[in-house]
Amino acid sequence: MIPWRRQQFNQDFSPDKYARFLSLLEQRCGEAPPFRHSETPVFLSAARVAQMAAYGREIVEQLLSDERYRREAPPVPKHYPVPLFVQADFGFDQDLQPKLVEIQGFPSLYAYQPVMAEAYARAYGIESAMFPCGVTSKEYVELLRRAIVGNHAPEDVLLTEIDPSHQKTRHDFLVTEQLFGVRTVDITTIRKRGNRLYHGERPIRRIYNRAIVDELDRKNIELPFRFDDEELDVEWAGHPNWFFRLSKFSMPYMRHRAVPRTMFLDEVVGQVGNVRPIVNRTSDYVLKPLYSFAGSGVIVGPTQEQIDAVPPERRHDYVLQERVNFKPVIETPFGPTKIEVRIMYIWLDELRPVNTIIRMGRGSQMGVDFNKGMEWVGASAAFIEESE
Repeated sequence: MIPWRRQQFNQDFSPDKYARFLSLLEQRCGEAPPFRHSETPVFLSAARVAQMAAYGREIVEQLLSDERYRREAPPVPKHYPVPLFVQADFGFDQDLQPKLVEIQGFPSLYAYQPVMAEAYARAYGIESAMFPCGVTSKEYVELLRRAIVGNHAPEDVLLTEIDPSHQKTRHDFLVTEQLFGVRTVDITTIRKRGNRLYHGERPIRRIYNRAIVDELDRKNIELPFRFDDEELDVEWAGHPNWFFRLSKFSMPYMRHRAVPRTMFLDEVVGQVGNVRPIVNRTSDYVLKPLYSFAGSGVIVGPTQEQIDAVPPERRHDYVLQERVNFKPVIETPFGPTKIEVRIMYIWLDELRPVNTIIRMGRGSQMGVDFNKGMEWVGASAAFIEESE
């Protein structure tokens, strides 16, 4: 979105440079990237990133001070009053104003994203800043170490996931291990004895959980422990229940200029299935299940029949969100392309923006399944400069 940078990059681009970028990632991680990476990074002004970072902080702070939200939100053990990790995704409307797409209290590619940005920088000769709001590389690693490892020895900390070696995010697990010495294990191999959790014969002191609850349910995986069991003698590097508490569920409670109007489906649809007058046209909205991953189950511009298909007893598990016509803002050889900017926070002493993730796409959504067969789309990184 810095025009002269975009023009310069596009003029200097070559397939060989992109091949070198992918090769650097493969050398660093031991295999080719398991998901698509865009041919280009994105160049953003520091002021634009600071605006989105401030919006995300304001939204979370407003939310956590809302009495109705605190009363109705899924519970979190009292020792975890705030989310350790926060992701706020923004797109740009037709006036180039940031609008919240989604928010989640769950960790993302914190270890891998700097590796991707560094590969872009080396392959394309980019010298701009990779971190937002003045964060340095050294400071970032230390903040992430404190968040993941805490005050424990690395060998007492586990990164848990479902079948981690086959996850598309496995490179993030690898880099996390390399940086901090924690082990990655399949969450199904953990065992409970009394009020302690074990992997093999070794007790677990702290868990950095990356297992998506939606995937556990979808695969009918039953764990020998409950995430919300307050009797467990274990620390969480970000309690897993924030996955539910700070998510699509929280958007109907938000009141902020960057948040599209969002309502629980059961507040919009009567018992007989008719949409109430507060929604003029369902085609102006997006129907979303509360707890899904990678765009699963999302319907853009749902019909009355698609809304009626949601059983009455499940309507509180869906939201209708005002549809924002996001503007394509990146010029590519294949036409203007939309982006989502994820502001990544760590909440230790304060909710602090520490990194960004970019997703590029020209499909109806940003997920891989909606952009198959396209070029200059996929995962990307932001480089940040002082002026546009």
